[in-house]
Amino acid sequence: MDIRIRPAAPAEYDALGEITAQAYLQDGLLDFGESDAYLGELRDVAKRAAAADVLVATRNDTLLGGVTFVPSPGPMADIARPGEAEIRMLAVAGAGRGQGAGEALVRACVDRARATAGCRAVVLSTQRSMHAAHRIYERLGFVRTPERDWNPLPELDDITLLTYELTL
Repeated sequence: MDIRIRPAAPAEYDALGEITAQAYLQDGLLDFGESDAYLGELRDVAKRAAAADVLVATRNDTLLGGVTFVPSPGPMADIARPGEAEIRMLAVAGAGRGQGAGEALVRACVDRARATAGCRAVVLSTQRSMHAAHRIYERLGFVRTPERDWNPLPELDDITLLTYELTL
């Protein structure tokens, strides 16, 4: 059966939060590991769902991963400007990787952006080491926007997030 993308159900929030947290931890994406303050944000799907669209990828009712689609600037946006949607917190469970779930989630966000009145681009931030994600973004037509790269923790010199944009 194919991968299905749909809005996350409240009953899935805890499981998706744990998938997201574990994906970031296992890939070494949190500079402070288990003590990283961002881990709480990754696990708090209910907070994201209250301010943005949280989508999940499933196959045969198995939760493979999820993503947060931010349709416009607002409390969940990091870099989106007026007329831009943003993709955040894309994560796929280890057992679900390599099956197309990540790409399906990104495609669903692009489709939502195209259906959003006044939306002319999709933007996102990513870490340098997220090579599999970079390949997905580039395959789908996203281009690097180094002029928008940013540091979420300015007090630390070595945390710079790369940015990508897809013009719709």
